[in-house]
Amino acid sequence: MLLGRTPFQSVLDRLDAENEEQADGEASSFSRIQGLGSGFAVEQPCLSVQSSRRPDQDYVDNLLDVMPAEAIDLEKPAEEPPAPQMPEHLNHITLEEIEAELAISAEDTVQSLGDKRRHFAKTNHPDSVHADFRPNATIRMTIANSLIDKALRRLAY
Repeated sequence: MLLGRTPFQSVLDRLDAENEEQADGEASSFSRIQGLGSGFAVEQPCLSVQSSRRPDQDYVDNLLDVMPAEAIDLEKPAEEPPAPQMPEHLNHITLEEIEAELAISAEDTVQSLGDKRRHFAKTNHPDSVHADFRPNATIRMTIANSLIDKALRRLAY
């Protein structure tokens, strides 16, 4: 503490004294950078955004460094992908078809039934097929799981 004051109080007193000097019209004792009171952002003339401009045109300059200009056709509308085709196996949703596909026999073990379940789920699980085909996949998985669970219960006895 300087003469009974904290450094913070000394700085505040000095700032008050400088403000009083400037209010009286006297020059400040230190040089000050003009314009910093208004902020650092410089106002630019407003750049108008063209309403006909497409968002992907902003990246054309970068694309030209990588691709030849002839390969970039921004006026061509994007082609929609063709509608997905349902895999043939998802059309088989009857109990008999799925039972034949699983080929569960009396010789199956807990391990082999688990392998059959995993193998069947790889191609038929609803999360792994297109959204349009999920109802059929759900039916197939439900039937397959019930058949495998039934076989596992028979092994337990």
